[in-house]
Amino acid sequence: MVQHVLVAPDKFKGSLTAAEVASRVSAGLGVPTVELPVADGGDGTVDAAVAGGFERVGIEVTGPTGERIAASYAWHPTDGTAVVELAEASGLRRLPGGREPLTATSYGTGELIADAVRRGAKRVVLGLGGSACTDGGAGMAQALGARLLDTEGRELARGGAALRELAKIDMSGFLDVSGVEFVVASDVDNPLLGPHGAAAVYGPQKGATPEDVKTLEGALSRLAAVAAFTHGLMGAVEHDDIPRAMGVAGAPGAGAAGGVGFAALAFLHAELRPGIGYLLDLLGFGEAVRGARLVITGEGSLDEQSLRGKAPVGVAQAAARAGVPVVAVCGRRTLTDEQVRAAGIEAAYALTDLEPDPAQCMAQAGPLLERLAARLAADRLPEGDG
Repeated sequence: MVQHVLVAPDKFKGSLTAAEVASRVSAGLGVPTVELPVADGGDGTVDAAVAGGFERVGIEVTGPTGERIAASYAWHPTDGTAVVELAEASGLRRLPGGREPLTATSYGTGELIADAVRRGAKRVVLGLGGSACTDGGAGMAQALGARLLDTEGRELARGGAALRELAKIDMSGFLDVSGVEFVVASDVDNPLLGPHGAAAVYGPQKGATPEDVKTLEGALSRLAAVAAFTHGLMGAVEHDDIPRAMGVAGAPGAGAAGGVGFAALAFLHAELRPGIGYLLDLLGFGEAVRGARLVITGEGSLDEQSLRGKAPVGVAQAAARAGVPVVAVCGRRTLTDEQVRAAGIEAAYALTDLEPDPAQCMAQAGPLLERLAARLAADRLPEGDG
């Protein structure tokens, strides 16, 4: 029996989707393949789920700065699983202009979740990554029916900075999510607050100045304190009597996506799972790798970030458990051969090996990738093998 090659890459950001990468690699290899585009919970997670057999559901939602945008989530009608990608509705790529660290909201992500729940979802997988907001998931909670009120009982504006005025969370109108399992797929282990928290670590990536970071830290502290004290059940908290919130705010992953991880834990009672590992299981990696002689993974840039729970390393770990060797393709790489091998990847092939101009690599990624795959096949898949 001829053994197949499993092609399981992430996207090449800015040039090719994961499905396009898989297709180009397969075309260049010239051997029997099984294509399984993957994602780690960030940009491209919905696309990977759709490529893996889920249906795409498109709706109009609120973008990070309040504009209405078209977004989608993945839906599996057989088992009632929905895959919601925060970047689809609340991501940096959804900003119409410059970054808005103080006012960007996760409201649209909540609208995606609400639509999936109303559709009858039994499980909602929330992929976190690439967010534009640092609002502690307050916008998501608002879209699901929570009312965030100031001392006068007025609803707060959206965005992280507004949370400085939070006095009460009214959950009486919250969407009924009983019977729905929520899973957060993320490899971020930051807490909500402090020097390793959402504002301090990720705020600057979203355009926050040092002063903005202080503002957002105070606002997220306020959210955590009010949520811990009331959770919509007890009275308002006076501004000068806010205990330092512990518990959920200090949980690993609460700081993911500008604190959306916190809201998922606090209001949806979500379970945090490693992003790539969980999604590989969801997409059926275990079945696809059975009988494979080689796994090819990859992403646009194979670098230090790749070693921190990104897709190629996750694929390599899963393949190792199945006893199948792994090689990677990428647009460029900064990792040494030793680092690549230590990550469980036998070798890495980069587009820059063929074309040193990064701009040309981006523009001609598809044809270059086919050539790279042919080189890989000559090295790793000798004629007649398998």
